[in-house]
Amino acid sequence: GQIYESTAERVQRERAEQERFARLRMESGKGRGAAYTGAILLSSLLCYFIGTQKPRPPPSTSTLPLAATESPYHKTGTANLEAAWSDFVDIVGKENVSTSESDLQYHSGSEWSSYTTSPSEKPFLIVFPSTTEEVSKIVKVCYDRRIPVTGYSGGTSLEGHFSATRGGICIDFRRMDKILKLHKEDLDVIVQPALGWEYLNEELAKDGLFFPPDPGPGAQIGGMVGTGCSGTNAYRYGTMRDWVLSLTVVLADGTVMKTRQRPRKSSAGYDLTRLFIGSEGTLGLVTEATLKVTVKPKSESVAVASFPTVRDAAECVAKVVGEGIPIAAIEVLDDVQMRCINESGSTSREWKEMPTLFFKFTGTQSGVKEQIGQVQKLAKAKGSRSFGFAKSGEEAQELWSARKEALWSVMAKRRDGSDHVWTTDVAVPISRLPDIIEETKEDMAKSGLLATMVGHVGDGNFHAILLFNDRERKTAEDVVHRMVKRAVEMEGTVTGEHGVGLIKRDYLAHELGESTVDAMRKLKQAFDPLCILNCDKVVRVEKPKAGEVKPW
Repeated sequence: GQIYESTAERVQRERAEQERFARLRMESGKGRGAAYTGAILLSSLLCYFIGTQKPRPPPSTSTLPLAATESPYHKTGTANLEAAWSDFVDIVGKENVSTSESDLQYHSGSEWSSYTTSPSEKPFLIVFPSTTEEVSKIVKVCYDRRIPVTGYSGGTSLEGHFSATRGGICIDFRRMDKILKLHKEDLDVIVQPALGWEYLNEELAKDGLFFPPDPGPGAQIGGMVGTGCSGTNAYRYGTMRDWVLSLTVVLADGTVMKTRQRPRKSSAGYDLTRLFIGSEGTLGLVTEATLKVTVKPKSESVAVASFPTVRDAAECVAKVVGEGIPIAAIEVLDDVQMRCINESGSTSREWKEMPTLFFKFTGTQSGVKEQIGQVQKLAKAKGSRSFGFAKSGEEAQELWSARKEALWSVMAKRRDGSDHVWTTDVAVPISRLPDIIEETKEDMAKSGLLATMVGHVGDGNFHAILLFNDRERKTAEDVVHRMVKRAVEMEGTVTGEHGVGLIKRDYLAHELGESTVDAMRKLKQAFDPLCILNCDKVVRVEKPKAGEVKPW
């Protein structure tokens, strides 16, 4: 009986142990499952967090359509900008960082720009660097803090090029205004971006040299590179693109690059120099430029011819160009413009208030004399009412001064402080010049605005200057719109030399095609992935709001 009892007890204890082990295993399995589930959830959350911190891979397409863009993300809160101010002070010194209201307004727009800046479109501060290294450090701070940057060099541009549409900071290059090195034997010069072209030519003249691009007074090399400008000498000498050998550029992340060396020709790699010319500070900031220069002509003269109509003047231009006469420049001023010059008293003589052509001749003394004779005959054949030419250097300067006073003489006609000036340009093939000038002249006359026409007509480029107030803005916009559309329909361009800025960006697709503009936007994304450099200029970087784009 005892043996049976002990055996029964042992079996009972074993069963109890088995049941306890089974319960423990079940409870342990549930715990491990919960642990596994928790680990998986934690890993998923961690991966999600890491994923949100890493930017999504760029599109695999060759172009970037506007519909595929996302709004740029910038950090322009006061705390971030104030912290950046401290960084900039460490780089350039407190005296070279400005937050004064007058400085901020001055760097937001100008009275001669066709773009009207809104109160919110101004920088938080202005930085004044003195070296490429300082510019690089400043831009690196902005890249790390996602702060928009607008470059400023001269401020003479006309299409809203330096308006701070996203706030941020402005880099003013005024302390970088030096001629670094003249290679007289190689006919090139290395300069900084805030050097004025007029001062450069004064210095080059001491060595019998000159730099041909001659835009408006006050323009500086950095801005001239940014807009791809030209001027009155473009007919003979070409545009800014033809006179830049190399550029030193600070990219959006602070990287410093040089586009090429100093030879007159090179087939080494992509032509990055020309890529940056005309990019308006949207791809990088130019801190040095190596420019070609040429020998100053031995003799120079100017002739002036007036015509009954602006079409007669334009047809004379086409004839002179067709004959291949190697003159330096051909400029046109219409009758309204000549009247403005007379009434402003900005020159020392009284002019015939008729459409007038200004010719500049350069070369040897005998060559200049021959060119004047040839042009005089052609002008007479096209119905010129008068023809006069300078007999001295002083008289030549006096005659040419009327062309350079065009914009300022119109601005002098403002009725009161509410008047604005709209200056714009287009260019067409030379054979279409008489048509577009005549049609635009008629359109301006019907508008009722004070509107003048001037231009570098030797290469098919002309300008319109319109005076208007806020009530007349719509009329001015419509005149400019029809002028631009007319140029595109004549296989021309929406801007011959002023650049795109904010005003002309929505016209690019009509001139070049959507895919070309999409390719430009892709380049912008490649060079400036955070879109901090002069955002919104040249191409749109986000979809426009309703009503922003004028119907074609």
